Amino acid sequence: MARVDEKKICFIACVNNENFWQECLLYVNQLIVPEGFTIDAIAVWEAKSLAAGYNEGMKSTDAMYKIYIHQDTFITDRFFLQEILDIFALSDSIGMIGLVGVNKMPEDGIMWHGDRAFSIYCDFNLDIDACKHYTKATADNIAIVEAVDGLLIATQYDLLWREDIFDGWDFYDASQSMEFRNKGYDIVVPQFGKPICVHDDGYILNLSKYEEYRVKFVKEYLGR
Repeated sequence: MARVDEKKICFIACVNNENFWQECLLYVNQLIVPEGFTIDAIAVWEAKSLAAGYNEGMKSTDAMYKIYIHQDTFITDRFFLQEILDIFALSDSIGMIGLVGVNKMPEDGIMWHGDRAFSIYCDFNLDIDACKHYTKATADNIAIVEAVDGLLIATQYDLLWREDIFDGWDFYDASQSMEFRNKGYDIVVPQFGKPICVHDDGYILNLSKYEEYRVKFVKEYLGR
C-alpha cells in the first residue's frame, strides 16, 4: 500500500487554458497553509475526460487531502484550508466536501432539480433565487447531502473516479458522490456564512452529451 502523507494537501485540475490555471494558482498561493502542512498543485493537460484526469492526478500524489478544482474556480477565502481540515476532523465518516450540493438526488438524476445546499460563494451566473433553497445544516454547520457540484470537491479518502462510464465532461461529480455514498461515507456542504470563491465559468456551456450521461447515471446509480 502506497504511503500517504497526512500533512499534505494537493490541488488537482484538468487544464486546457493556461491563463485560467495561472489565475487559479494565484489564489491558491495566497491561502494560509495550516502549520505543519504542505500544499501542492497538479495540472492535468489533455485529459480524455474529467474522471480520467482526476484519476491521473490522484495517482500522482501522496497527499491525503485532495482538492479537485475547476481551472476557473478562484478561492478567495484565505482560511479555506484550515476550515476544510476542521470539517474532516469532525468525523472519519466525512469523505467529501463540496460547496454546492443537493439534499436528495431527483429521480431524473439532475441535481439542480432538487433542493440545494449552498456554502455561500460567488458565481457570475448564479441564479440568486436558487440560493433560497437551503438544506438545513447540522449543529456543526454542515449539510449532509447526496451529491455535490464539481466546481470544487475536497476529499480525505481515495476512490477511483468512474472513467469507465463517465468518459466525458458531465455527471462525473454526481457519479463520484454516489461512489462515496456507496462506500458509506458522508458528503457535506459547509455553511461558512461568507464568500468562499469565484467561479468564472462564463455563459458558454457544452451540453451536447449531457443527456447521454444523464441516462448512464440514472441507470448506474438510480436503477432506472
